Amino acid sequence: MTNQTKQPKYDRILNALQELLESKKIQTISVSEIAQTAGIGKGSIYYYFPSKDAILDALVERSYEKPIQTAKSLAGQTEISPFTRMAMIFQACRNSSTEFVRSQDSSESGAQEKAFLHQKYINHIITELKPALAEIIRQGIEAGEISFDDPESLAEIVLIVLTVKMGNMLAPSSKEEIDRTISALISLLEKGTDNPPGSLNFLIS
Repeated sequence: MTNQTKQPKYDRILNALQELLESKKIQTISVSEIAQTAGIGKGSIYYYFPSKDAILDALVERSYEKPIQTAKSLAGQTEISPFTRMAMIFQACRNSSTEFVRSQDSSESGAQEKAFLHQKYINHIITELKPALAEIIRQGIEAGEISFDDPESLAEIVLIVLTVKMGNMLAPSSKEEIDRTISALISLLEKGTDNPPGSLNFLIS
């Protein structure tokens, strides 16, 4: 029995789509092809997923499972300062974004296909991380460590800038431009949370 057939069918389906995306556009990949690559019957696909789009969404979720679980765990660890927890979430996001970009660089998909997939990743991670990050900010406000009146909006702004710039695919920029944007974000965070200039540089160091 091969390693692939030892894997649960759910994971084999996701792995098959991931493998196909390395050389084909999502629009040209059929459910039958996914099933064939996974080494299972087409009917088994529909037992786990209602459509090809649902498989793609599940693949995105699996790819960012680690930073999302990290964020949700950190939201409840009130003994750690809010900014330290935010830094840990940012680092987890950056690691996942780096892995995603590396995988896309090695694939043969076109620029439009890569941008489409990256947009799905961005949407997923912002949606999933926003509540946890907003809760950490809210705790910082209650503890008097952060001065801001809209935790949800602040969390969304931070995540949008980080995911777009770290992935660097939707709006490609040079390293210098990315560094300037991130520095500007840090400066805004410092001013908006009543922290002295340079005090939050460690967030994405």
